[in-house]
Amino acid sequence: MTLRRPGRIKRFLRRLEPAAYLSPYLAAFSLFFVIPFFYGIMISFFDWNLFFPEQTVYVGFDNYYEILFDAGSIFHRYFWQGLGNTALFVVLSVPLLIAIPLFFAILIDLEPPGYRFFRTLLFLPTILSISAVILIWKWQFYNNGGFLNSLLVKLGFAEIPFLIAQPWAWIAILIVTVWWTMGTNMVIFGAGLKNIDKSLYEAAAIDGATYAQTLRHVTVPLLAPQMFIVALTTMIASFNIYGQPDLLTSGGPQFSTTVLMMRIRGLAFGANADPGVATAMAILMGFIMIVVSVVQARYLRKRGE
Repeated sequence: MTLRRPGRIKRFLRRLEPAAYLSPYLAAFSLFFVIPFFYGIMISFFDWNLFFPEQTVYVGFDNYYEILFDAGSIFHRYFWQGLGNTALFVVLSVPLLIAIPLFFAILIDLEPPGYRFFRTLLFLPTILSISAVILIWKWQFYNNGGFLNSLLVKLGFAEIPFLIAQPWAWIAILIVTVWWTMGTNMVIFGAGLKNIDKSLYEAAAIDGATYAQTLRHVTVPLLAPQMFIVALTTMIASFNIYGQPDLLTSGGPQFSTTVLMMRIRGLAFGANADPGVATAMAILMGFIMIVVSVVQARYLRKRGE
């Protein structure tokens, strides 16, 4: 028994080696995610007073009830209006952020002259911060002196109120979002296209398939794994939209582009802050995203099968 103990101790210490490597990550993960997550859940059950913590009152599920069901509450209107605007953006942006990058990925996969430069040019906007992106595009959309409206006037057309009227405000946000983020999806689709066996295209050509038929029956079905990743991540990213409407339209006109994340931030850090309600909204938003993501993932997997 005495001779076996050193071996057992060595085996035990060897099993602990992964824990030594993982512990810094787990500590940081707990500090910056797990603890704030549960702390946020706790805050959502209180009428939290930032400036006078002693006046904080436990209200149970009142914040959630007020947000979801109390039609007379301004928080109810904030939540459902913000959620509706967010859902509208998701419905409008996700198809564009799949179709346009896929189009450019297929075009670049044909390797026309200068395709490397073209690919780099399309990907470059993704490395910019949202502040830089808005600075570039806001100047394009201005009514007086903006590049696009100045061009329209010179061509004899009327100015377009991109930032102050609908549907132009949403169109401006969509243009900025697609230009800024499509590079990542294009690269994912491009990687998938490189993995497709070119002999399949040759076989389709021998069978008399047109280029459009080859795309529909060969290329797109074989891109199912990439399509799954792009659709899921794009939906999640679109649901989390904040910077574009906040910096481009400030939520206008008449709050028509005020998305849910803007309401949550305003309630958390604004002049009339209510952290309890803001946290409850954030938790509800997270729950909705999880449900939608699971449903979407199952649907896409079934289609892929």
